Amino acid sequence: MIEFVVNGKEAWSELPADTPLLWVIREELGLTGTKFGCGIAQCGACTVHVSGQPTRSCVTPVSAVKGKKITTIEGLSPAADHPLQKAWIAEQVPQCGYCQAGQIMQAAALLAKTKAPTREQIVAHMSGHICRCGTYNQIIAAIQRAAAQG
Repeated sequence: MIEFVVNGKEAWSELPADTPLLWVIREELGLTGTKFGCGIAQCGACTVHVSGQPTRSCVTPVSAVKGKKITTIEGLSPAADHPLQKAWIAEQVPQCGYCQAGQIMQAAALLAKTKAPTREQIVAHMSGHICRCGTYNQIIAAIQRAAAQG
C-alpha cells in the first residue's frame, strides 16, 4: 500500500507501484478533474501539484508520491474561487475545456513563486501545455488578470 495526501486528506493506493498517478487520482480516488490527454507527458492535461511542483501525472508512477502532498484541480480551491479560476471565466478561456485543469494547475505554480510574472515568463512557464482550441492569448490574459488581483 502506498500512502500520500491528496487535497489535504490522507489517501492510499493498493494498485501496482508502477500505476500512473493519473489513474489512481481518477479511478481509485474519483477525482476526475485531472484529465488524460496524451499519456506521454506532452500535453499537460494531467498536471497536478506534487509537493507544490507541477507534475505530469500520466507518467508519474504512484510509488513516486509515497508520503507526498498532491493537489488536484479539485483541491486548488474547493469553492472554485481561486483567482485563476475567476480569471479563466472573466477572460472566457474555456472552449472545449479539456485542457483547462492542467493549464490552471501549471499557472498556479507560476503565481505561487512569481507574484507579477511578465508576459514572457508566463509564455515560457506555460510552454508545453497544449490547448487544441487555441485559446493561448486568453490563457495569458487570465494569468495576468489573476496576478494583478493577487
